[in-house]
Amino acid sequence: MARVRVAGFTLSLDGYGAGPDQDIDNPLGVGGTELHQWLIPTRTFQRSLFGKDEGTTGIDDDFAARGFQNVGAWILGRNMFGPIRGEWPDTRWKGWWGDNPPYRVPVFILTHHGRPSLEMDGGTTFHFVTGGIREALDRAREAAAGKDVRIGGGPDTIRQYLREGLIDELHIAISPVLLGRGESLLEGIDLRALGYACGEFVASEKATHVVLRRQGGTGA
Repeated sequence: MARVRVAGFTLSLDGYGAGPDQDIDNPLGVGGTELHQWLIPTRTFQRSLFGKDEGTTGIDDDFAARGFQNVGAWILGRNMFGPIRGEWPDTRWKGWWGDNPPYRVPVFILTHHGRPSLEMDGGTTFHFVTGGIREALDRAREAAAGKDVRIGGGPDTIRQYLREGLIDELHIAISPVLLGRGESLLEGIDLRALGYACGEFVASEKATHVVLRRQGGTGA
């Protein structure tokens, strides 16, 4: 059955999913890159982002690879697409990833400011959704054609879907890093009351992987 899921979302020990002060030089906020030392060396990351047939294997790579399996569409918050705020000054900005983004399926960007869809190399098309999280999910489900929809972040986007009970599975990688400040993922979220329980708990040298599943079925 098709699921709505979060995969490979990394948290610091103090609960932040991104650092503060995102800008063109700090796509994940100041210090945010430190969170992903479990992911960056993996074969899955190196292959998906750089096209290299190299990288580490093992627990971290297994979880990274699972995140891409059976995904038919993605949903991202606007901050995950770029550092630009407000109205789009022009359409030259096409994301952080160059001409061939790693998604290779339709991607729905949550935004208050529409712009035309953007077709990229490798099968990725960015669609800009102004109607909110449910419109984005409806469109993503249709585009996924029976496959899973992956919610890519950032933290605020995931929180919105969690509050509405729309995420079936949440894989969090807890990194042994303290950021001090940034964007909290679970502030104000009662996962237990929302029906989530821990289904997997696996440690590697660089992260602790926790998989939470919502009891009672796929997102409403």
